[in-house]
Amino acid sequence: MSNALSYVITISHQIGSGGAYLGQRIAFRLCVQYVDHEIIRQAAQDLKIPEEHLAFRDEKVTSRWQSLIQANPISFDWYPPQFYILKDQELYNAESDIISRIANERTTVIVGRGGYYVLRHHPRCLNVFLHANINFRQKRVQEIYHISSEQSLNMIRFMERDKANYLRKLTGQNWLDACQYHICLDTSAIGLDKAEDIILETLEARFTDVEIVNPS
Repeated sequence: MSNALSYVITISHQIGSGGAYLGQRIAFRLCVQYVDHEIIRQAAQDLKIPEEHLAFRDEKVTSRWQSLIQANPISFDWYPPQFYILKDQELYNAESDIISRIANERTTVIVGRGGYYVLRHHPRCLNVFLHANINFRQKRVQEIYHISSEQSLNMIRFMERDKANYLRKLTGQNWLDACQYHICLDTSAIGLDKAEDIILETLEARFTDVEIVNPS
């Protein structure tokens, strides 16, 4: 059972639209925990596999050759037996269990990993979706990772393709469907600071017992 006074904010976001940044900012102003890569760490512990392996697989559908090996392990006797290929459903179930457990234990801000879908029936949850135009996102990714303009564009395309395929396969939903969220914001149109304020104002309107720390 979830704490009657706790609440959860999930932030789904297009790559480069400011999801991690705003998640951390909002968690700071609410004095609550920010959860992102902790999900990978806990899932790795639960599944007893290296954390680096999960980080590589995060929100990606198993490749064709990996699926073939899973379906026909005997025919690939050259494959190192100690290397365990995690099935998509196993990863999704592990991360979903962790997200649900965290949401039932404490107030938190959860970024990515289908949190909006996992917690769709949570009684005190605000699901946020952030999007932005490609120029805004490309510039932010380029600055954050110190890569070229072309590299940032390719990174956005590949990561979002993988995320879309993964979430469609495991949830049956299109993660870009605005109807799945309580609020959708274009951070390239209103800016990150305004988006932060709007999310917190929406949270206050949805849950009247929320306390927000004003930035100094």
